[in-house]
Amino acid sequence: MARFRQSFLVRTVFGLLARVLALLVVLDLLACLVPVDFSSIPYLSVLVAGTPWFILVGLLALVLALLSSKWFTALLMIICLAVNISWQYPFYSGEGDLPDRALKAVMAESPDRADDTARVMTMNVYKGRADADAIVKAVRDNRVEVLALQETTAPFLDRLHQAGILKYLPYEQTASADKKYGNGLWTAAPMESPAKDDVNSVASQMPAGYIPFSGGRTRVRFVSVHTTSPTKGYWSMWKRSLGEVGNLKGHQDTRYVLLGDFNATWDHAPFRDLLGERFQDAARQAGHGMTPTWPADRTGVPRLVALDHIVVDKGIQAGQLKTLKIDGSDHAALLGTLVVD
Repeated sequence: MARFRQSFLVRTVFGLLARVLALLVVLDLLACLVPVDFSSIPYLSVLVAGTPWFILVGLLALVLALLSSKWFTALLMIICLAVNISWQYPFYSGEGDLPDRALKAVMAESPDRADDTARVMTMNVYKGRADADAIVKAVRDNRVEVLALQETTAPFLDRLHQAGILKYLPYEQTASADKKYGNGLWTAAPMESPAKDDVNSVASQMPAGYIPFSGGRTRVRFVSVHTTSPTKGYWSMWKRSLGEVGNLKGHQDTRYVLLGDFNATWDHAPFRDLLGERFQDAARQAGHGMTPTWPADRTGVPRLVALDHIVVDKGIQAGQLKTLKIDGSDHAALLGTLVVD
């Protein structure tokens, strides 16, 4: 009798946990489907940010449901797992590898400013706290030709210059709306038509400039992006700032690469709306896995969320994406290789 009671109690607890976890999984998937117009509901964006990890929650709920004979809950979790896995699958099934010429180009001793390939890097430097020397070392070691940084400060820029950034990327465009925190763009090739702000956003000034490719036969406009963080009191501004970046889709005569901290993941409707039919998230296009960049400064805590992105226009292929920890910042750097047709 005691064993029966113990078994009944365990099954009851397992069943309750299975249903609670299943409810969270269902709520998360439904939150991903909320239309853009309603995406500023408080804390909805926080729930959606964890969507890939709800695969693990769903698996745990499924096991608990099976152990407690909660068959409906188990069936529901099988359906939710199928939906979530298929939703995330494109990050692991991209369009293929980069052409051999691109792989050879990024392995050269120094970058060729006149070819159709560029190694790029973006990073939020956490209010100027990131290690400037480590950033310059990453630029040098990875042969970076375009660098976008967000949350820069005047003292940080001084440290970056002292570390030698202009030796590798001598062309610079920075901007700050509040004269405290700003964004910047550095390039190996001369920037054409540089501007302090290409977006006119409530979030920040987003500097930009054209870079020539293929001996000047084509050019691409790079933008250093930083949108508003989805935190208490800023939900609507977060959605609005993503929409303002998305307005660049209307500039049909300009090819873009958007680098930066978008404060959003693929699972957020405003980010998918920003991409539309024109832009692509480089990580999803490359299909070699996700690139979580935040948080990067918590001991024992893995990076959980892909807030930083390389967004490419049509006719631009991305590959070789990787993240790199830089001391002092809560974001990891994101690097990738681009090939411009």
